[in-house]
Amino acid sequence: MVVDRLGTTFAALSDATRRAMIERLSHGPASVHGLTEPFALSQQMISKHIAYLVRARIVIKTKRGRESVCTLRPEAIKTVRDWAFNYRRFWEESFDKLEVVVNQMKRDQIKKDQTKKDEASDDKKHGERDRADGRYKNF
Repeated sequence: MVVDRLGTTFAALSDATRRAMIERLSHGPASVHGLTEPFALSQQMISKHIAYLVRARIVIKTKRGRESVCTLRPEAIKTVRDWAFNYRRFWEESFDKLEVVVNQMKRDQIKKDQTKKDEASDDKKHGERDRADGRYKNF
């Protein structure tokens, strides 16, 4: 199931060391030894990280003689990208709808402010209001 694979993939991507390994592998295959060098981790810990990436189907590990070589499977990352793209589209559409509502509210507020301004102008033309209820003074 795609969701289960996504969960495994996200779990694999949740670790900074594994993300750094994926970044390195995005430039091409690397030996397990080559992946170990930049990290201050034991070979055993690196092997566990690689095993996690293999289980998540992000990396393929093959033997070349006595050496193990890791290769990135871009399809796994593409699956995450496709999943995220659907949510991006949802949020973009939601923000577009929100923008329409906000713009309408702004237009309504401008009309309301203009109406108040016009009423205030009319008050000046017709005299001052004396009472709290807004009735005009008798002249």
